[in-house]
Amino acid sequence: MHPPFHALQVHIRGWHAHCSAVLALLWLLMAMALPLAAQAGEPLVLSQTRPQVNAWDAITLKADPTYKLSVQDMLARLDEFQEPPHRGGSLGVHKAAIWLHVPLIARTPPRTPWVVDIGYSSLQADIYLASGGEVLQQARTNHPGESLLTTRAPAMAFDLQAGRPYDLLIRVQATGPLILPITVGEMPYQLHEALGEQMLQGLLNGLALCLIMYSLIQWATQRDPMFGFYALLVLGSAVFSLQFFGLGAQFLWPDSPWMGRYAGLAAGLVALTGSFLFLGHALGEHAPHGRYARTMRAGAVITAAVCAALVIGLLSVPVGIAYLSLVGVLPSLISLPCAIERVRHKDPIGATLLVAWTVYGVGAAGMVCLVQGWVPANFWTLHSFQFGATMDMLLFFHVLGLRAKAAQVQAQETRRERDLMRSLAYTDHLTGLSNRRGLQNALHAALVQCSSQRLVAVYLMDLDGFKPVNDAHGHDVGDDLLVAVAHRLQRCVRHKSDVVARLGGDEFIIMAQGLATPEHAHALGLALLRAFEQPFTLSHLTLHVGLTAGYAVAPLDGVDPQGLIRLADTAMYAGKQDGKRTVRRGGSELVPTI
Repeated sequence: MHPPFHALQVHIRGWHAHCSAVLALLWLLMAMALPLAAQAGEPLVLSQTRPQVNAWDAITLKADPTYKLSVQDMLARLDEFQEPPHRGGSLGVHKAAIWLHVPLIARTPPRTPWVVDIGYSSLQADIYLASGGEVLQQARTNHPGESLLTTRAPAMAFDLQAGRPYDLLIRVQATGPLILPITVGEMPYQLHEALGEQMLQGLLNGLALCLIMYSLIQWATQRDPMFGFYALLVLGSAVFSLQFFGLGAQFLWPDSPWMGRYAGLAAGLVALTGSFLFLGHALGEHAPHGRYARTMRAGAVITAAVCAALVIGLLSVPVGIAYLSLVGVLPSLISLPCAIERVRHKDPIGATLLVAWTVYGVGAAGMVCLVQGWVPANFWTLHSFQFGATMDMLLFFHVLGLRAKAAQVQAQETRRERDLMRSLAYTDHLTGLSNRRGLQNALHAALVQCSSQRLVAVYLMDLDGFKPVNDAHGHDVGDDLLVAVAHRLQRCVRHKSDVVARLGGDEFIIMAQGLATPEHAHALGLALLRAFEQPFTLSHLTLHVGLTAGYAVAPLDGVDPQGLIRLADTAMYAGKQDGKRTVRRGGSELVPTI
């Protein structure tokens, strides 16, 4: 044997020894941390030092497949009760009524009545307190005269005499799993626990109600069906939670066996229908007639049909439970490739859905483990599915926000493109001034409001000496000069009321409105001429161009846009013939040449 290998073996043996010691210590610590359970057959001791105890420390059970055995029958067969397969508080699904036996004894006189509480509402429970083979107190679900405490889950209060042995018998049956977190505690402590649970359920269901109301308002105002599908999903989840945790039977539909039997399952099917529709719309909006979108719509239709058949009695509850169990994961599984594709394209909707499904899957896995009895029934396992579903709803709500933001961005892009197209249609591409179409729109609007006290003047101008500059220095310099001319003309007018436009080539037009007298119109023309007395400096070039202008005044010379432009053009042409660098008014009056 090679020495290195031998050394390695020695090292491994030492490591195993250390691990064994550590594991033994961990098991010892765990055993010390866990509450000590009563031995089978030993009574559950109630004392003031322990205000609440777990009844599973002393529970034994017996099945009643005939559903006919009475409490007297069970009292005569206490020796036939057996240890439960595990003491976690969940027995799974049973096709029989199950009787639970808890022997009780109080060492000291109780300060307050004791309360036995079954912290799961989706079952039928009858509770009996007996001593010496005689039933002292009973509370049965379907007997109004022997009603249970008015709480969200089956519970019964009772008084005990110190030192006297009692037998607590509980008969339970359910169409679903038998989840039985049974505790026995003093009434103030139990009420405190019940109020805490009521507050938690109020917060979670209040949140669901707010989400439903918001989505319905958005659906009504924006006409986006995705908000309606989300409201359907949240409504189903909320009603399922109300039924699962007993608030529905306590406050919304008390003494309604039909709701107790069908409400939870029907709500689950409604939520599943909403999930098909919501995910199909969120991920299939770009291809509403594609295979994925059609598949999701078909799943929603089938689920809705199953729900309707269940409600009217065509399908039994076990069939509905089987359908919900098998199909419940399909919306996520079918949508998974689409969500991954969205993630590859860096779409946050895809990533959000993956996180939502992960959280929901963890909550659902916790519930499955609880139903199968693999984990104990405690606060976290009982609420794992509800917490997962709540986070799922909030993340789906975030998907709505992302979709709304994307729609807003799309709307802004559409408006920007529309404004750009409008700008291209009404703007000269070289100078940024209005073109002929833009001028006509502005002129039409101004002429509607013109009067003898609010004159509108239209100036048609042509550059003097532009062609030699263009020929000598090229079209690039010519274009730069036209841009400089446009800027100078804009500086000569009032930006809020006047419009400068380029008709083409070196021909420009100005519309000035709100002028008081014809003399004001002529003074503006003279100002335009003076503005072109200074040369234009372009890079290393100094260029001189002049201006010849003709104008017409509305309503004095007319109110027809084309007629006013023709009068201004005629006046400008006359000025060109008379030596250029002039401003003339068209129409009946003629202003002297400058």
